[in-house]
Amino acid sequence: MKHRITPVFENVAEATTACLITMTQGNILALTVSHWIIASQTGIAAGVLASAAVMLAQTDNRWVIASILGLATAVVDYVVHPGMFGPVFAEAILTGTGAAGLSCLVGAVWRRFRRAGVATD
Repeated sequence: MKHRITPVFENVAEATTACLITMTQGNILALTVSHWIIASQTGIAAGVLASAAVMLAQTDNRWVIASILGLATAVVDYVVHPGMFGPVFAEAILTGTGAAGLSCLVGAVWRRFRRAGVATD
């Protein structure tokens, strides 16, 4: 059961983090409770949606997982709140790209730890 729920938490965390960073345009000191609430809504919805899609696709390909998470995050971010800069969809696309990038980065780091024998399943 642990192996099935862990990716959901990972996807939620990556989508939430990407949303927080994008909303504040990288200025972490500007974070407010409102930012956390919006980012949490986006992260939870996108993380669960992406996890369900990955489970249905039955894949462990890190690029596919990152792409699915990025797409889910972009769509959910667009639905949850309007963009704060540029065209209305620009923030959503940037947030989705950030989530996909974080997913790739976390996946690469996790793989390296597994190879080194630091992390155990």
